Formats: sequence, structure tokens, C-alpha cells
Amino acid sequence: MSEQKIPFLQLFSAWRSEPEVMDGLRGLLVKRAVIDPAERTLQAELEEPPHLERALLARLEGELREAYRLQRVELLQSAPAAAPPETHPPIPAPEPVPAPAPAPAPVEAPVPSGVDADAAEAFARTEAIRQEALRKLKTARPKAKPKAAAKSSRLLFGKREVKGEAVPMNTLELDMGTVIVEGDVFAVDHKELKKRGAWVVSFDMTDYTGSVRINKFFPGEEGKPIVDGVKKGQHLVVQGRLNIDRFTNDMVLEPYAIMEGSKTVKMDDAPEKRVELHLHTTMSSMDALTQVGPKLGPDKNVVKRAESWGHRAIAITDHGVAQSFPDAWHSAKKIKILYGVEAYFVNDVDDRVVVHGETEQDFSGEIVCFDIETTGLNKKRDLITEIGAVVLRNGEVAETFNTFADPGRPLDRNIVELTGITDEMLQGAPSQEEAINAFLDFAAGRPLAAHNAEFDMGFIAEGCRRMGRPFENTSLDSLILAQNLLPQLSKHKLDIVAEHLNLPAFNHHRASDDAATVAYMLVPFFRMLEDRGVHTLQAINPAMTKLRGAGKAKRQPKHLIVLAKNQLGLRNLYQLVSKAHLEHYKRYPIMPKSLINQHREGLILGSACEAGELYDAVVKHKDFQELKRIASWYDYLEIQPVCNNAFMLRKGIVQSVEEIRDFNRTIVELGRVLDKPVCATGDVHFLDPEDEVYRHILLATKGFEDADSPLPIYFKTTTEMLEEFSYLGEEEAYNVVVRNTNLVADWCEDVVPLPKGLFAPNLEDSEGELKRLVWGKAKALYGEEPPQLVVDRINIELDAILGRHYDVIYMSAQKLVQDSLDHGYLVGSRGSVGSSLVAFMSGITEVNSLPPHYRCPNCKHSDFETGVREGYGCGADMPDAVCPVCGTPYVKDGFNIPFETFLGFGGDKVPDIDLNFSGEYQAKAHRHTFELFGESHVFRAGTIGTVAEKTAFGYVKKYLDERAAHVTRAEENRLALGCTGVKRTTGQHPGGMVVIPQDREIYDFCPVQHPADDTGTDIITTHFEYHSMESNILKLDMLGHDDPSMIRMLEDLTGMDAKTIPLDDPDTMSIFTSSEVLGYANDKVLGPTGAVAIPEFGTSFVRGMLVDTQPTQFDILVRLSGFSHGTDVWLGNAKDLIVNQGIPVGQAIGCRDDIMIFLISCGMPEKRSFKIMESVRKGRGLPEGAEEEMQAAGVPDWYIGSCKKIKYLFPKAHAVAYVMMAYRIAWFKVHEPLAFYAAYFSIRAKAFDATCMCWGMETAQAKMKEIAAKEKAATAVEQDMMTTLEVVYEFYLRGFTFRHVDLYESHATLFRVDREKRALIPPFTAIPGLGETAAWSILEQREGKHFISIEEFSAACPKVSKTHIEQLKAAGALDGMPETSQITLF
Repeated sequence: MSEQKIPFLQLFSAWRSEPEVMDGLRGLLVKRAVIDPAERTLQAELEEPPHLERALLARLEGELREAYRLQRVELLQSAPAAAPPETHPPIPAPEPVPAPAPAPAPVEAPVPSGVDADAAEAFARTEAIRQEALRKLKTARPKAKPKAAAKSSRLLFGKREVKGEAVPMNTLELDMGTVIVEGDVFAVDHKELKKRGAWVVSFDMTDYTGSVRINKFFPGEEGKPIVDGVKKGQHLVVQGRLNIDRFTNDMVLEPYAIMEGSKTVKMDDAPEKRVELHLHTTMSSMDALTQVGPKLGPDKNVVKRAESWGHRAIAITDHGVAQSFPDAWHSAKKIKILYGVEAYFVNDVDDRVVVHGETEQDFSGEIVCFDIETTGLNKKRDLITEIGAVVLRNGEVAETFNTFADPGRPLDRNIVELTGITDEMLQGAPSQEEAINAFLDFAAGRPLAAHNAEFDMGFIAEGCRRMGRPFENTSLDSLILAQNLLPQLSKHKLDIVAEHLNLPAFNHHRASDDAATVAYMLVPFFRMLEDRGVHTLQAINPAMTKLRGAGKAKRQPKHLIVLAKNQLGLRNLYQLVSKAHLEHYKRYPIMPKSLINQHREGLILGSACEAGELYDAVVKHKDFQELKRIASWYDYLEIQPVCNNAFMLRKGIVQSVEEIRDFNRTIVELGRVLDKPVCATGDVHFLDPEDEVYRHILLATKGFEDADSPLPIYFKTTTEMLEEFSYLGEEEAYNVVVRNTNLVADWCEDVVPLPKGLFAPNLEDSEGELKRLVWGKAKALYGEEPPQLVVDRINIELDAILGRHYDVIYMSAQKLVQDSLDHGYLVGSRGSVGSSLVAFMSGITEVNSLPPHYRCPNCKHSDFETGVREGYGCGADMPDAVCPVCGTPYVKDGFNIPFETFLGFGGDKVPDIDLNFSGEYQAKAHRHTFELFGESHVFRAGTIGTVAEKTAFGYVKKYLDERAAHVTRAEENRLALGCTGVKRTTGQHPGGMVVIPQDREIYDFCPVQHPADDTGTDIITTHFEYHSMESNILKLDMLGHDDPSMIRMLEDLTGMDAKTIPLDDPDTMSIFTSSEVLGYANDKVLGPTGAVAIPEFGTSFVRGMLVDTQPTQFDILVRLSGFSHGTDVWLGNAKDLIVNQGIPVGQAIGCRDDIMIFLISCGMPEKRSFKIMESVRKGRGLPEGAEEEMQAAGVPDWYIGSCKKIKYLFPKAHAVAYVMMAYRIAWFKVHEPLAFYAAYFSIRAKAFDATCMCWGMETAQAKMKEIAAKEKAATAVEQDMMTTLEVVYEFYLRGFTFRHVDLYESHATLFRVDREKRALIPPFTAIPGLGETAAWSILEQREGKHFISIEEFSAACPKVSKTHIEQLKAAGALDGMPETSQITLF
């Protein structure tokens, strides 16, 4: 790499000298420059020639020093001894990479005092030029305090241990050269370059200030120690050189040495541990990042972290939902889970009561009605200007009181305009103390009444507090009375209510007039109350509770912690969560207080955070009696660290941290007075402090302006929490942090969120019916005394099925399949249910899992020896044979699938029966489920949509762009990974149904809700993600699929029974290798095979697989289905083995069952073979010790290597079921082509467009070229159209054609066959833009008619618009028809 050089005069553009001196330097180049901004020194190496005399160099050094206000300048014409050149070539450096917000920005170089602005600017300009060129500083200068590299336990790569200080990753800049970094590996992406025999080692590390990718190309096996040694989650120390990756243009670190480092694990070392009672998981929608996934360790899983810290219990309290309960339950081993929610709580009972205080009297007793005017709304900062009062006695105003009060400050102009009170009117008025005392003396302890009494009483109470006078008068609020007694009013201001009650006009916003109006208002209100049977003050509040629902008061939901005390409490909690979602959902699942009171048994209520009702009242400085009233409803009170509520300082709600502490002190005092435990909680939203940035990103996506404001709500240790509350005193801090939180935990019993075991619904005599079906079919196929192999297999399966009461699951599926068959629709099985012979014998699946064999349909003789002896993979591949007993041609059957892949050994897996119904029949199948088990016991299976990695990456990019932050790609990846897995929404499984036993309710298992919280739908789903309940309740997976619909249409068009199609038809098999039987060969568009439009085999990817494997057997097609559905099974694995190494297709791993069958055949134990298969098929590689065991059993090395690469394997039973359907459809393509294309275009084809597909081969080809030219720019619709155009092209290639859409012959949605003309008649919906509604309207209106004009046709079909008419014309459907009827008449 050549060095970059900068002209001397360009680098030092701020320097000026005599013209002749500057002219002599025009060709001079600077090879290298080192600038130290801190020391203000410069060293530059000049290229020779020209050679400069030492005197000239000294002059230039002095002038540059003066121009740039530098301490020292050194110009060298040879490599400077102080900075020997590095052995590595220099690298062009980009601008420094700043850390993402909120990480601190890079520290700017200090400018020494006394340096003028021009000199500083000149220096900065030179520095900028230097940054653009080659930069090579002598040493790395980290901008944060470095930490020593941890001691290594193992050197993974390099020649010597790494020694030195690690540099914080957010300070890494390209010109640092060689650096040491230390951190955790969070992504590994090594690539093997097989053709070059090399490795590209690549993994991402983070120290949580930033991230860097470790990247290097290694020839041969040099990189293998890193490939084998570096794993996700490792803590490493890496020394290397910063460089630019030429492929990504990103800064990477090329490693010289990599060694394992030791990472300090945070522990809670307090002798007595606290309990966290307020914690949010990833199920708190787009708000929290704390994980509880059972597969995660203590470094990620908060339950396991708490358990490792020695905590006795931990609460799960997500916002309004319980969706983390199952995972938390499965994560806990030696820790109690407290199941709860932080509810969106609305107090619809007594958030604002009419009467405060205990005075009791009837309505004839005296009441002092009063009103005040003030300087503002804040009782702490504002003061009273006027008090007016009247006495209501026997329904009449008897006495009056009025006084001004001197606030001691000028009035605001707005207050003057509102009240009419001026500064002049207040001159000489009584002081605040005098005025309040005079008013209270007038009131003489009688009950007080005001409109919005909380405001007026608050100011009086604050005045009394200041002067030390007790104030305990009972009060009555006419505003709340008005809201409850006059719900028809939209507003309840004093003047509006007065007008409604026809009260006399008054001077609003003057105290005496307002007070009198309140008195007059109470008279009709008291009459209304008496009509409702209320006659005393203390009877008013209970009566108001019944009236509140009719009012229009809008209440903002508060927060409330609800914990389940016992199993009954959990059931009540599930009911509350369900009703909040189904009946009270308004942006949030609202939990009304009235509803909570109905279901309170077994629940523990906590006052929650600053968004709770109690804390809000404390912040609003409500009087202590009111705070006691509010707090009395809760079982425990909650306080949180000051940092949780620091936003109050930023927003000006409080003026100091001490005010926030005072709020907590008030709640502690409430707890003491009410004898309720006060608990310190963390309101945890993420596990560790470094996770906070992820939450900032999530909040930014939701549009929060303060998304980046610091809020360290991580999971704190006991010691950290004790320090947070040390201002309460050592004893009280211990009480709130440790003693009381453990007390609440002790209140809760050990609760399980799901009942243990399987709770299947009851089907009458399901066991007997299953036995009868199985043995009945077994004898029908194999005779009255079936072969021992069949009997043994059935008995093994039935023992496992009946022993675990799975008979209901089998019979439920059987009845649904039978109902579909009775309606003429085949059902395809999915998953591994075809592994069960009992499923085949009972009619659930068509897949016979027995070994390949012959059986006689006449005398029932069978032969299970030939297939095994000759090594056939399935019965379909065996040669035709006749029964030696009776001479009848044998039926060939059996696909050799072990039962254990479905139910494990001894039935230790809960059966999951997945079925593919026709899309046309799916809705009826769902309805039949409701009929079988009852409407109230069947629910849709719920799903939870979380933030995917791609979505998270979009969030991160937007977040960084909005903040103009530039980070490495590794840091972008870290931030994106940190945001993944957080709940975004909920939904429903497309075919999943959950069935509850008849003697149970859904609340015994989980809450329910609408999918995506859509209040406009009547669909109800499980609240828990359905996979979390698979072992507890019956789940039926009934998807809609095109294949059964296609088969039904093909049978209707041809009269052929698809079940009788032979799976060894040679012509059908031939199209998987050649298209000759279809009438064309090696077409340049379609390729050598005839598999276009065949399910499972029609995509270009699988057609390429067919070319590579040349399948001639059904078993190989099954294997190919496994290749295509698996992950890392074909590409980079089986393809290399088959194409490059010559391994036979039949030996390569295609389906999960292949592994178990092959290992057993090698002599390995069955259970061990099963465990190896399970591990490999889930992408976990080989279990410990398995490789050695496989080698000892003679398993080839290539087979072992293949197992290691696999990430997911398809079940063989699923592949067989898919291929059986595909093969039948392929048979129709070969033998009934017009029916095949009619069915394909009607059911499978997407984006069919008659305007470009039905006008001949050339039009279709032109459209294909148009789309192909767009390459990746083609839209999704165009890509779908391209797939359909391939089939259209083949349709024309085989000599078929389309007729135009015909007004009288076209169907609404289906293609019709014209065998005579070897053509298809497109339906009306083949015309783009003409929907099904209009199409069915045409079909309905044309019945028995012949239209004489377009005008008549349009009038007869009101759902056909003018646009539709034009579309029909363009498609040729109206050819020859005149526009109007008049032309015909004349």
C-alpha cells in the first residue's frame, strides 16, 4: 500500500511567509505528521527532494510555531528517531467514531489559555487536514479511564499472553493502531472459504461502552483455534490492530492474540436479602427488557439471577398482562415466584368522594357553604384573596360571611380579570391568618360545602397548617354531587349546573356569590338524594358508588400492583386480566376498582409507583386524613428510589431531591399510622445498568421526548437498595428494603400458573372407540390375526397413548378428519403424527409408519421381509408383485417411521396433532370443534409478536440517525440484539384451537383476550402464548391449505379418486428428472425437469435440487422434502456430500428420523439414538460424548460432520404426507393436464392477470421479460406474477390455450375446462380489479338471461361498476355486445 502525501503548503495553509520562500516550497510534500493537541507539539517528516538547508528548516519551524501558537515544531527530512515507523502499512482513517447517545461524547483537545481565536482556528484547520490524510499517532490515548486486562485462564490464539491496559471501546479510533480490548462476545460469524481452503474469522465483542468486530482472514487451518475456541457469551481480552474492512468500510480489529479473561460476576452479598416486588419483563409492551426465558442463564434471566443471589422470592408484575408467568415458572428452581400485574387501574368507586369527615346529620342540619378566590392554583405557593360563606339552614340561606385576605404580593393580571378583585381592593385587608381564623370562627365546627371542595378545603387546610391551627371540619363537595346526580351534563362547572337547576343569576368568581349558589344548589340535590332513600351526610358516599357509572367523567388510569396470594387469588387475577382486556379495554386493559372488589379474595394490593393513586395524592399534597383514606384500601404501600422519580425535578414538579424524599417519608408515616408494611421496590425494567440504552431506543420508537433521560431502573442488590433509602435511617431502611418485602413474600403461597399434567376434554368412550377403530382397520388390512410386528407396534403405541390418557387427543383429531372426509375433502397430516401407526389405523393420517412391505387386499397375506432385506426406503419403491397365496396383485405400503419421533419413549412427549384442512373447509372444521366441545370451552390459540432482529435494527438506525451518532456496525448489532424479544403485539394462530375440559373454566389455565387487543372482533384467544400450554391442555392445529382444495377440484373435474393414484406411477416419477412426458424437453425457461407448479418441488431452489439428485424413487422425494424444509441441511451440507463427494442421496440426512434409524442400524442403543436425533434436529449439535460413541459404532466421519452443521430437521412423517399430496397432484399434471392447470390457476396461482396471461405465449413472455429486467426492484406482486407466468408459459408450451372471459360461461372464481378446444375459460376474478363481490353478482344476475346490450347488463348488475364494465370490455367478455338497447331495437 503506497503512502499518502500532502503538499506542505496545503497542510500549513494558515502560515504565511515571503513569496520567494513559499514559491520554493511548492513541490515539497509532507510524508507524515504527528500532532499532539494536548502538548501543542508538531512533528512532520518531509520528502526529499527538494533538500532544505538546516537554516531554512529552523526558520520554518519558528514561523510555524508562531503561526499556530505551538510549543514546539520539528521538521525532519528523514524518519524521526523518536517515532520509528510501524511494521504495518498505514491505513486511511475516517472521522472518529462517536458513541451512541447517551454515552459521553469524545473529549475535545484542550486549547491552552492565552491562545487567540485565529491561532486556535488555524491549528484546528491543520488538524482537520491531518485527520483526512494518513494519521499515525505514536500511542493510543483512551479518553476514558482504562482498566487493566483481566488475567487469562487460557490463550486461544497468538504467541504470548496479552499484557497491558484495555481501551474502552467507545474511544476506539483508527489512528490508535495497536490496542487491547476486553469484553463479552455477543455474535459469532465465522465463514469457511472451502474453495480457497481458508477461514474468515469474525466475531463481535462489547464492553458495553461500545462494540468492535474482531475480523481476520486466515489461510488454511490457522484460524481454526479461534473458530473452535470462541463462543457467544465468552469474556475475552484481544490485542490487535485497528483497520478498515474493505468489504463493509467499517472499523475492525485484526487480532494478534486472543485470550480468555475473567469477568467479575455481580452478587448480592447482604446477609439478609430483599425481595423485588415490582418487576417488568419483555412482556411489558415496548417498555421493558428483563428476560425470564428458561433457557437463559443468570447473566440474562432475572429469576435465575435472583436465585443465584440467594433471594427467597421475586415478583413478576408486567403492565396489565400475565404473559411471562409460564416462562418465569419454568425458570424457578429454588425461588418462589410471586405472580402479579401492574394493572391499569381506574378508581370508579371512591376516587373523589362527596363527604370527607365523620360528622353525621340529616339534610335539615346547618351546613356552611363557602368559596375562596386565590392568587393561583398551587396551595403551597399561592394564597387566598377572598373568602365568602353562607349558612344553609332548613333549605334557606340564613347567615353570610365575607372577607378579603391580603396575599402580601401584587395580583397577576389574569387573576384580576378572572375574579374582578384588584390590588386596591385588598389594601388594608386582614392577613391570611386573620381571614382564615375569622372564617373558621364563623363556621364554628359545622360541616362545610364547596364546589370542587378539594381546592377550597386544601387552601384552608394549608393556611391552618402554617399557623398551627387544627382543621378537622367535615366537608361536602357539590361538584361530585353534580357529576353523579346530573350525568346528562357534559360539564359540571358551577355556572352550568346553576343554569341547569334554574338558580338565580350570580356574579361568578366572586366568593360570596359562589358560596350562595352552592347553598341554593344543595337544596335540589338533597331532594334528589332523599328520593333515592338517602337522608344523612354519611349515607351519601355509599349511594354515590351506584351512580358513578352513568357519569361522563374521564379518569386517567393509575397504576396498581396486584399479586396472587394463593391459587384462588391467581384464578381471580386471571378473571380480572381477562375482563380488563375483553370488557374494559381503552388503549390499555383497564381494571376498575369495582371489578377488583368483586374478585379481591386471594389478592394482595400494592400502591405501585409514582403513577399510583396514593403517590399521586401525596405529590398533590392532599391532607393526611385523605391520604389515610386512600391508603387504607391497599395491603402494602410502595416507595421507590429517588432516581426513579428524578423526572419530577426535570419537569419542575418538585424543586429539590429532598421533596422526593419527603414524599417517601410521608408514605412511610402512613404505613406506621395504618399498620401497613411499606416496601421499597425497584420498578425493574432491565437487568443491568448497561441495558438502559436499549430501553432508550424502545421509548424513542414510541415518540417519547425524554427517551434519553437517565432512569436506572435495573435489578438492584440489597446493599444498593439500602443505600438508596439510607436517608430514612438505618432501622427504617432495613424495614422497607428487607423485612417488609420478605413479609409480603411470606403472605404468598407457592402458586403454579398452570395446573400440572394434561387436562384433556371428555369424549364419551374415547378409549374404547380408539381401540375399535385401530384393531378394526388393522384386521381389515392384515387379517384377523395380523402379523406379530403389527400387533407389537400397535400394543406399544396404545400402551403409551392410553397410559397417559392421550386417547381423547387422538379421537378429537379423528372426528375432525372424518367430518372433513364426509364433506369430500382430504386432510393432510403435518408434523410427526404420521409416525404413529395408531394415527394411521384410526384414520387421522394417510401415512403408514410400518416398515416397507407387501400386503394382499384379498386374502390379507403380508410380506414384511422383502422390503427390509432389499433395503427399500418405502413400500412405494418396491417392485410390483403378486400374492403367492391367492395371486392378487400386492398393495405396496409402509414408510418406515419410528413411533418415538412422535411421542418419545413411553409416551413422554405430549402428542401434537397438526392437520392441513382444505382452505375451503377450514372454517367448518373450526365450527365443528365448537360443536364437539362447547362454545365456552374452545378458544383460539394466542400468539405473541415480539421485536425481531430486522425490526430492531431499523429502530437502532433511526435512533442513531436522529441523534447524528456514528458507531461501528458491531455496536449497531449489539444495540439491535438488545432490543429483540420485546413484545410488540398479540395475535392468533391461523389454525390453532385450545380446548378446555368440560369440568373446568379457562381461568383455571390462563386469562383470555382479543387478538391484538382488537375490540372490534368477537374472536377470543388465550392470553398465554399457546406453546406454553401444550403440555397442559388440548391444542388442535387445523390449518387451511391449498393442496386438499386442489385435490378436491381435480377429483370434481376428472371423477378420479385421488386416494387410488399409485405412488409409483413411472410417468409421474419421470417429471422430477425430465419434462419429456409433458411434451417438451430442456426448456431454456423452465429447465430440464417438469416440476413447475408441483407443490414442494415447484420452486427454482428445489428444481435445482432435483437436477443435482436425479430422484427416481419416492423415498428420495421424501428426503428432498426434508432437505428443502430443514435449516443448514442442504446448502453447505448434503449438497456438498452428494454433488462433490459422491455420497448417495439415500444415505444423506434429510429428515430427523433418518438419524435415529441409521444409528440403530449401526448398533447404537435406541434411546441414545433418539436423544442424538432430538439434539441434532433442534440445532444443538451432538450431545456430549456422542461423537466418540458414533465413531465407535462405525458411523462415517462425513455423517458426524453433517449432524454438527444442522440447525433444524423436518419430521419424515410430515415430509411423506406433503410428498403424497404433491405426487397425486403431479399425476394429474401428467395424465389430466387441463384439469391440473384449471385447479392450479384457480387455487394456487397468485396475481393471475388475464390481460397479460390469456392473450397468447408472446404476451406472457413479454411480461416475464419486463419483470425479469427489474431484478430485485420487482414488487412482491410482480414476483408472485412471475411465478404464475412460468406456469402460464408451460401451459402454452404444452399446446393449451385460454379462451377470453365469457359473460355466460366464466365462473366467478374458478377456471373452467373446455376439453374440445384444449382450453381454459378464465373466471371473472382473473380480470385485475374485479373482485369476488362483483364476480358473484354477475353469476347470480345472468341466470336464465341473455343481455341484449351493455346498458341492460349494467342495470341488471348494480354491484358491477363502470370501471368493471371497462375491465370486462378490455378482457373481451363483452365483445359484440352493443352499448345500448336502442341500437338493437332499430
